[in-house]
Amino acid sequence: MKRLILSAFIAALPLSANAQYEDVMSRIDGRYDQTADIARQIWEWAEVGYQEEKASGLLKDTLRAEGFDITEGVAGIPTAFTAQFGGDGPVIALLAEFDALPGINQDAVSTRTPIADKNASHACGHNLFGAGSVGAAIAIKEWLEETGTPGIIRLYGTPAEEGGSGKVYMVREGLFEDVDIALHWHASNKNSAAAQTSLANRSAKFRFRGVSAHAAGAPERARSALDGVEAFNMMVNMMREHVPQESRIHYVITEGGNAPNVVPDFAEVFYYVRHPEAKGVEHIWGRVEEAARGAALGTGTKVDWEVIHGNNPLLVNETLAKVMDEKLREVGGVTYTKEEEKYAKKIYASFTNPKLALGSQEEVQPYERSLGYGSTDVGDVSFAAPTVGLNTATWVPGTSAHSWQSASTSGMSIGFKGAQVAAKTLTLTAIELYTNPELRETARAEFEEARGENYKYQSLLGDRKPPLDYRK
Repeated sequence: MKRLILSAFIAALPLSANAQYEDVMSRIDGRYDQTADIARQIWEWAEVGYQEEKASGLLKDTLRAEGFDITEGVAGIPTAFTAQFGGDGPVIALLAEFDALPGINQDAVSTRTPIADKNASHACGHNLFGAGSVGAAIAIKEWLEETGTPGIIRLYGTPAEEGGSGKVYMVREGLFEDVDIALHWHASNKNSAAAQTSLANRSAKFRFRGVSAHAAGAPERARSALDGVEAFNMMVNMMREHVPQESRIHYVITEGGNAPNVVPDFAEVFYYVRHPEAKGVEHIWGRVEEAARGAALGTGTKVDWEVIHGNNPLLVNETLAKVMDEKLREVGGVTYTKEEEKYAKKIYASFTNPKLALGSQEEVQPYERSLGYGSTDVGDVSFAAPTVGLNTATWVPGTSAHSWQSASTSGMSIGFKGAQVAAKTLTLTAIELYTNPELRETARAEFEEARGENYKYQSLLGDRKPPLDYRK
């Protein structure tokens, strides 16, 4: 009888931190099939920005079944939502993306194999992002329940990261005002929690309007809208020599006419401008607008434009980044099976001068502070609350985002394993934040200092409503 009482007493003792971590990671491993199924299903749907009805629905249904309170259609976006558990204590936010990229698709195999009649894919791994974040939210919720720790876990279902700035509208609506810390992650070809910032950016569709006529029979009557687009592009391309070297400008002609013998009366070009600072984007953008006006004047056409999206740069919080790095190292990287290794070798052979060695997926990259040349609407979140993120090796080392190789691996087990690494790291980081008020205070102090005195939030997309049809 004494032994039974002693055993019961020992079982009731609180777990040590290490034991808690092992228990949490074991639970996440136990949900691997659920994470993989969610990630694969969203990969198959491949819904583009603001059209992710199935993906959003799947994530909401999964979280609702786990006891989360769901608020749908937030910030005027039908596919945006929040899912919350807990009623008191620090508010930890998890971000979850799920939109696909248009114009590229690939089967989940190791050779270039497009899927017929499919016009989008998860070449940026947002199917994994959504699935991994949901796995973390469930694990954190279970930990809060079992330990009785005061705290709120809130997952933000954030649509249209790819050029739609879904999170910006959520920030603009004040949905992050009560958040203590925001956590995010992203698919990658490496494991890293380095303190990396991003470029601010803005995009717009420039629309030129002219006069149609027969290109051979009455060219003097016409004013080509396509000429306006081409003149505009030429002027911007010459401008590249005279902007800061960290800047990035890119475009695609989305409409340029239908037949060579018909002078087009409408043409459209879609532009992105990037710079490390929001003010830098604003400055370059003014010059781009002037080029558009000059091109219209010179070609006898008219031009107008619609700003589609705009993101602030990521505001780095090194207090949090160092904690995230520590937790990522506790979790470790991704280990391949023999079949996965065979797949990875074929993918790796398709690269020219890859920057990472095959095998580095098992490692965590050194911690450092650096500038990243991509852009993300997480940047706006990082100005609303202290924010930290990580990358995990969901893709074969050397893989570039927005490629057929990243699309392929996002739909198979290597990608799913990377999502599990992210779910574990996010969960361990959240536990540390719930139980360490001094850490939260230090992170908040760094955040306030980085934003500066009298900070007032300003988005780079103005007061426009969400462009729900920008991918249609």
